[in-house]
Amino acid sequence: MNSEVNQRAGWVVGIDAGGTRTRAVLADARDGRVFGEGEAGPGNALTVPGPELAAHLAEAVASAVPEAIRGRVLAVAGGFAGAARAPAEERGRVRARAGLTAALARLGITTAAVEVHSDIEAAFAGAPGHPADGLALVAGTGAVAARIEGRVLVATSGGDGWLLGDDGGGFWIGREAARAALRAADGRGGPTVLTGSVGRALGIAAGALPPAGGGFWAPDRRAAYRAQLLPAVLERPPVRLADLAPLVPDAAADQDVVARAIIQEAVVHLARTVAALRPRPGEALVVTGGLGAPDGPLLTPLTERLVGLTVVPVADGRAGAVALARLLTAGHRPREDP
Repeated sequence: MNSEVNQRAGWVVGIDAGGTRTRAVLADARDGRVFGEGEAGPGNALTVPGPELAAHLAEAVASAVPEAIRGRVLAVAGGFAGAARAPAEERGRVRARAGLTAALARLGITTAAVEVHSDIEAAFAGAPGHPADGLALVAGTGAVAARIEGRVLVATSGGDGWLLGDDGGGFWIGREAARAALRAADGRGGPTVLTGSVGRALGIAAGALPPAGGGFWAPDRRAAYRAQLLPAVLERPPVRLADLAPLVPDAAADQDVVARAIIQEAVVHLARTVAALRPRPGEALVVTGGLGAPDGPLLTPLTERLVGLTVVPVADGRAGAVALARLLTAGHRPREDP
């Protein structure tokens, strides 16, 4: 592999910088074939401090690009959560550009062909044929839909963050799981296996958990459960509630009524987020993020809900970022990969 890398004429780097992790890909500028990948911490341009963002970018790119060929990198394109390609002065774009510039300088990558995109733009570009226009939905920790024209995001719906919005996203689902567990413990809500799974995920003592198999849950154990669960949630950063999201589709798959209701409501929220962009009949909708990517737990119910749209799942923004980087080197749409 090393000899083949050295023989290649030029390289591009695509970066997918999300709220959970930053991933970089080294690809041949001519055909898009991937030769290296690297991963580091979160890359949200608005929430990660500048020095930390630059460090994560440098770590991911350094792992993907061998030092010996960094001088042959022709272009770099990054898709960043919290950023957009336009306008030029947009805060997230400015912060992402500064972090990326610092990271590349640290690694000795000197190309001037560097572009910052939103994570939505990058994911959208990763759909088959690398489209330039259409709709996208990112359903991960947060939730946002966008209309893209000429590979530039021109309108959004949702994406207001965990405090004010992101309805139907991973944080929202995780919070609903914790709320359902609390309601079940004090009698406001019906029984659900989420009380046990949420409690175990948050480190609640075994003596406070509900009995396995749905037996009698004594009042003193219920009180102990609530007394431990609340501090366990409040002592963490609020966004960490998203860690509980995977418990809900697992419970729903076991026919838990409460979990199934949460999933159904999440899908309704996501569908409304897309509908706000007034999609045209038959229009393609690129879906990505942990909830909606290929094999994501909401992909099937979301597709069933969005009748009239062509749902195209995309794993993440890496392939799209590579395609966008290749555009920087060619000045036109890249050829189809062999």
